[in-house]
Amino acid sequence: MQIKVKEEQDWTQMVDVIGNYLAPSMAKDHPNLPVVKAEGCYYYGADGKRYLDFTSGIAVENVGHRHPKVVQAIKDGADHLIHGPSGVIIYESILKLAAELQKILPPKLDNFFFANSGTEAIEGALKLAKYVTKRPYIVSFTGCFHGRSIGALSVTTSKSKYRKHLQPSWLTHQIPYALPEFLPEGADPEVYFPEKLERDVKSLFNHQVDPEEVACMIIEPILGEGGYYIPPTAWLKKIREICDRHGILLIFDEVQTGFGRTGNWFAAQTFDVKPDIMAVAKGIAAGLPLSATIASKELMDQWPLGSHGTTFGGNPIACSAALASLQVIQEEQLLENTRSMGAYAMARLLEMKDEYPIIRDVRGVGLMIGIELGDPKTGEPSGKSVMDILELCLQNGVLFYLCGNSGEVIRMIPPLTVTKKQIDQGLSILEDALHSYTN
Repeated sequence: MQIKVKEEQDWTQMVDVIGNYLAPSMAKDHPNLPVVKAEGCYYYGADGKRYLDFTSGIAVENVGHRHPKVVQAIKDGADHLIHGPSGVIIYESILKLAAELQKILPPKLDNFFFANSGTEAIEGALKLAKYVTKRPYIVSFTGCFHGRSIGALSVTTSKSKYRKHLQPSWLTHQIPYALPEFLPEGADPEVYFPEKLERDVKSLFNHQVDPEEVACMIIEPILGEGGYYIPPTAWLKKIREICDRHGILLIFDEVQTGFGRTGNWFAAQTFDVKPDIMAVAKGIAAGLPLSATIASKELMDQWPLGSHGTTFGGNPIACSAALASLQVIQEEQLLENTRSMGAYAMARLLEMKDEYPIIRDVRGVGLMIGIELGDPKTGEPSGKSVMDILELCLQNGVLFYLCGNSGEVIRMIPPLTVTKKQIDQGLSILEDALHSYTN
């Protein structure tokens, strides 16, 4: 059936029948808030209300919505070049962006394949590792999310529904992430989890796959969509050690953690663990589609013309926006703001945890914070409680998002420009929602 829309029809009326226009896999999300504008830390709704955005467009708008310098860079870029198939032509913004990224990345992560999305960056990273090592297998960690294309889906295990009916075809094995549920009471996570990892890897290599057939290990250095879990530093360092021991390449999926989210440019610097390959996206270009697979020139030189490619990757306007975004993060000292505002938010949330038993846990690094809720009666992780709280918060003008295997975690990921006043406003609304919900 073809849907006819009168030109003068208010588009917000179409939201009520959104399924007539958009696939459920695109439209059935929370909360489908009709907005007409965004600026700084706010969305402006079609209902005339202003909403504090504690999602950053799902960890994308690190410098805030429509930062003036980003907007100007986009306008200036459009005056010169809208599309640039890299390799057919070459242009200033893509080369300048590569040069600027070299300055903020860990040493020798200095060569780039630009694409459009996080999933594409992951696909590139996996293909590079397999091509260079000539090994067939990939090891990932249970609970991580790496994307929904077939290659990325082969290593995505945050939710089984993402893989249902799709039979991801790449040769992969999974080992457990360092989750608190596995930690014995009284044990030191910095000691226990590296030892457990050695046992997990030994079992994997003894019974399922020889390490000489493993091309890479891929991991989110902070578990994102799977629940915002922060692993012990010693555990990540042990992964690096195991990879070095067996000639396995280590891939960090920094799609969500990159570009200041953890209080450093990248989580690799937060934990002082350097991967061989990194995948980045989301916060790189202030909302424009851009991503990158990053490795050393030595590795990239083994990945010849034709082994990978792109039509739209490294779009000239997106690269200009990324350059402006990097400049804003530096000039406005947003890494420092992320660390201070993140610490302030965590302190307030921990006080709320003491006050409201529905909060099972609060965990975070920088402005990547997870608030795990439980059922008020049973105390078990509760996706329903999260959805009810999110709706109460939205009614009062603040937008949070969810994560976790059953949607049991509220994720708080405001723009890195967020102020103490805005943190207080958002968390006061959250606290009011918790009080209303539990009384």
